[in-house]
Amino acid sequence: MLATAIIVYREVLEAALVVSIVLAAAKGVAGRGRWVAIGIALGIGGACGVAAFAGAIATAFQGRGQELLNAAILLTAVAMLGWHNVWMSSHGKDLAAKMKAVGHDVAVGDKPLTALMVVVTMAVLREGSEVVLFGYGIYAGGAGAEAMLLGGLVGLALGGATGVLLYKGLLRVPTRHLFTVTGWMVLLLAAGMATDAAGFLTQAGILSPIRAGLWNTSWLLTEHSMPGRLLHILVGYTQSPSALQVLFWLATLTVIGGLMRVTGRTAVRRKEAAGD
Repeated sequence: MLATAIIVYREVLEAALVVSIVLAAAKGVAGRGRWVAIGIALGIGGACGVAAFAGAIATAFQGRGQELLNAAILLTAVAMLGWHNVWMSSHGKDLAAKMKAVGHDVAVGDKPLTALMVVVTMAVLREGSEVVLFGYGIYAGGAGAEAMLLGGLVGLALGGATGVLLYKGLLRVPTRHLFTVTGWMVLLLAAGMATDAAGFLTQAGILSPIRAGLWNTSWLLTEHSMPGRLLHILVGYTQSPSALQVLFWLATLTVIGGLMRVTGRTAVRRKEAAGD
């Protein structure tokens, strides 16, 4: 539940930020709300199409290499999470500037109102599709459908509410801080997914565990307890991991975390150089 809530909150917040920036920049333009609403509806419809397609694939592979399918979904989700975090580390501010520019162009008459619809549609479709993919990754890792649904609803409500507060100017927390915190939380989720993928690849006989049961902390915290399940979802905690699982976890954390820091610093230097 918690992992789903975090991911949905993050994605909904990003889509809500695009919508709020566009609405604020095009303030006073008649009909802007209608076109933005159409864009939201089209984006949600597209994301539902992605969900249906992904569901069909999962059903087709039931009973035939399910471990391989789960591992592929998890590793794809890890790659997407990594790319997403790295991209936002260097382009987050540029994205906001572009959204403001679109709203401004519509407000002064340089672009038609349909531009608002297109921008919002793409934003909602992108974030919605990522929610679908990451949700399948969490489900493949063993999360329950009911808990995921509840977490998704919580994330949706919190993300939407945060977006409204930002639009109204009632929330003074800089968005960079929000994305920094959620970005590192998502990074830990990705590392946990990589750990589960290593476990599935081992079960399928594709990779060797190198060494099974590297340690055993079941005496301290069992995976079957509520805290253990939460830690497994959030950071990939396994009471008796193989050496391969530990390597996957460390590699994911090191590579994605390192790229986030490098691209973030590069973006800062680039902006400082442009301002000089």
